[in-house]
Amino acid sequence: MSGTADELRYTGTDFDGGPNLWRQRDFVLLWSGQAVSEMGSAVTQLALPLVAVVALKASTFQVGLLTAATTVAFAVIALPAGAWVDRGSKRAIMIACDLLRLLIIGSIPVVGAFGGLTMAQLYAVAVAAGVCTVFFDVSYQSYVPSLVRAEYRIEANGKLATTQAFAQFGGPGLGGALVAAFGAAGALTADAASYAFSVASIVGIRSREEPPPAGRAEETLLSRIAQGLRFVLRHPILRKIVLCTATANLFNGMSAALATIFLIRVLHVRPALIGLIVAGAAVGGVVGGACAGRLAKRIGTARVLWVSMLVLSAPQVVAAAAWRGWGVLLFPLGWGAAYFSAMVFNVAQLSYRQSVTPPELMGRMNAAVRWIVWGTRPLGALLGGVLGAQIGIRPTLWLAFAGSWAAGWFLFFSPLRRLRDTPAPALGVAP
Repeated sequence: MSGTADELRYTGTDFDGGPNLWRQRDFVLLWSGQAVSEMGSAVTQLALPLVAVVALKASTFQVGLLTAATTVAFAVIALPAGAWVDRGSKRAIMIACDLLRLLIIGSIPVVGAFGGLTMAQLYAVAVAAGVCTVFFDVSYQSYVPSLVRAEYRIEANGKLATTQAFAQFGGPGLGGALVAAFGAAGALTADAASYAFSVASIVGIRSREEPPPAGRAEETLLSRIAQGLRFVLRHPILRKIVLCTATANLFNGMSAALATIFLIRVLHVRPALIGLIVAGAAVGGVVGGACAGRLAKRIGTARVLWVSMLVLSAPQVVAAAAWRGWGVLLFPLGWGAAYFSAMVFNVAQLSYRQSVTPPELMGRMNAAVRWIVWGTRPLGALLGGVLGAQIGIRPTLWLAFAGSWAAGWFLFFSPLRRLRDTPAPALGVAP
């Protein structure tokens, strides 16, 4: 790497400069905290809709609405969150968000113990926890470059993605066991406890975070938000990445809203076994996260973006063909392919975004991207609930998986098709 600015931005004292990140203490702390937190969140992804379906007898539309509520905050609050994150301490924001999520998620088993759970509370918890997740995720993705030098970011993002995928693998199995032992509401206690561990890990980080730049007096919140949006939408490749991801998430929202209902009401899978099926699918994500760095080097750190979407994700459509009995295995097989390709794509696109974005715009860039790409997910969940009720669950899943694959064409018909690797990190000043 030619410039020294990136080295100066890293203020940690224990980075050994070796070929991996295992001995970078602060990154390992962040990584371990996220591993436990992601495991708890994976339990909630299984247990929350089960509370609605099993305990509260929710309809297909209600489950779709609940799924939408978990991500609606990205559409409402992500843009101002990015502007605030760029002006504040990312580490402090992450700690506050984890503490709040501990209380919010923990309210479900407490109220459930007294038999007072309602769909209204589930909706409120989903929305409130989603708001905290928006602030945490924007801060988190913007915080990693301050801990890890540019040449190690693909490796760092790959490790973080692998643990996220491992949580998707182990979390549902753990969730299924907890649901069987304590009920769906009681299983959410594990997620609440995981946030406490994450807080302790972040508190232990010693690296000094670079203070945010002083803003101009005439800058308003709206003008700062507009800077982030302009950067993303005017960049020829970032714009295509956002279009691809937003489209894929629209259709992923549809499939996520119907997955539990499909397994229980169409394939007649017992609730306790759903965790094992989802865990089997998540194996693909574990492998994808572990292989993302090597695939990027072999295929090209830029080229792998469209290859992951159009080639690696193609087998996902077989999930909609699953049938009762042994045919259930097609569901984790197809979803496993989707997880594998998604992890490879996410590592590559996040590393690309971090490479082309000036540091003073990192929070707003991440927020703008999140606002667009996650804002389509609740729409997809609602659409999945409506179409599932109107045309049937299986036909809607066929549409969802096919649409997710087709989103990759946005990347193929972009400047990425002529690039093999991503550019050097952006060190300039934001326009």
